[in-house]
Amino acid sequence: MKKKEPRSKMTPPKFLALGFAGITLIGTILLKLPIATADGSSTPLIDALFTAVSAISVTGLTVVDTGTHWSAFGQIVMLMLVQLGGLGFMTSATWIALMFNRRISLKERIILQEAMGQYQIQGIVDLIRKVLVYTLVIEGTGALLLTFRFSAIMPLSEAAYLGIFQSISIFNNAGFDLFGRIHGPFSGFATYVADPFVNIVLMALIFLGGIGFIVIFDLLEYPKSKKLSLHSKVVLTVSSLLIVIGALMILVLEHSNPRTLGPLSYPVKIMASIFQSITPRSGGVSTINIEGLEQSSQFFMILLMFIGAAPGSTGGGIKVTTFAVLIGAVVTMVQGKKDVVLFRNRISQSLVYRSITLTILSLLLLVGASMFLSITESGEFLAILFEAVSAFGTAGLSMGLTNDLTEIGKITISIMMFLGRLGPLTLAYALSRKSYKELYRHPEGRITIG
Repeated sequence: MKKKEPRSKMTPPKFLALGFAGITLIGTILLKLPIATADGSSTPLIDALFTAVSAISVTGLTVVDTGTHWSAFGQIVMLMLVQLGGLGFMTSATWIALMFNRRISLKERIILQEAMGQYQIQGIVDLIRKVLVYTLVIEGTGALLLTFRFSAIMPLSEAAYLGIFQSISIFNNAGFDLFGRIHGPFSGFATYVADPFVNIVLMALIFLGGIGFIVIFDLLEYPKSKKLSLHSKVVLTVSSLLIVIGALMILVLEHSNPRTLGPLSYPVKIMASIFQSITPRSGGVSTINIEGLEQSSQFFMILLMFIGAAPGSTGGGIKVTTFAVLIGAVVTMVQGKKDVVLFRNRISQSLVYRSITLTILSLLLLVGASMFLSITESGEFLAILFEAVSAFGTAGLSMGLTNDLTEIGKITISIMMFLGRLGPLTLAYALSRKSYKELYRHPEGRITIG
């Protein structure tokens, strides 16, 4: 009698992939209901799916205007999906379990470790508790500040609703906005390009959501410990450099562009350049017209979106730490050294291989998606590439192609958003079989490089 093969175990990556897919399905069903729209009609299935994926992946790309198409019920469903997607459904489930004093099992702790991008399981539940507290504090503070500002131009109840929605959306790097109901469909934050109060609050929310909770914890403990972890040093250094370099590039390339920074005063140009440098890191909102940017600026924003935010954050992309390891590997090879060293710490070879694998998989995914979209869609290739990278990096920025996508294009972008939030490497682990240790090594061979 043939022995039955054991059932494959539900590994943490596979559990996370199925969990996100399940929540997306529930979100699609809820957004398909007539009660979810402002006029009481049923949203087409593809549009409901696209919106649910965009919300759970905290991307912010939209095929219908959030402020005018969806009812309060639909907007709250989107907000719940954004919160679950930004912080992770396992994190949210753990909060509920802790509220009812339920014990967190070892398997659940392992899944949480994978979801939070931690290297050790010890202290993972305490980390989740801190995530809850800091999330409520940051989102609450952002909501209060935005409510205060919006109350000057609208009733307090509407300002509070708008402030809460935007704070949660922006902190989770989703980029959905309700200003279509005030300034017209798809108007976004362009009205506030010269408002320093709104700009500073939004940039702070995007930055805090993009650096990740591990770094936030390190910064809060710094006055006592007087030290930062290697992870925090890399994230803060690379993030700061990208913001500064990005702002300078956009300011130089766009300062005389009549469609973007040209008509603005110089202080506003600087502020707008900084904002546009921060938001491609997965923010999803903009204060200037992305379509009006010079092609050089649009391509530079594609690079920023591809790099993305930090691990364990609400952002996407290949992550700033991956980018740092790749740059470190290039410098190491150029200098003829053997080890990649960052801040006087040697980076393991397995981590370098993981970074290279993640980057190559991401590039292959983007190349395939861009080529496919160039066949199905009628837009210019730069706009198609911009859309694909924005979806993969969960950035939520668009050059206007989203509204004109065909049904197959919407499905393709939805897949890109889902994979971008989950991570191509996590998906590869979820689909792969259990790895076994090799019992032998092949003989070393030589090939010519370069």
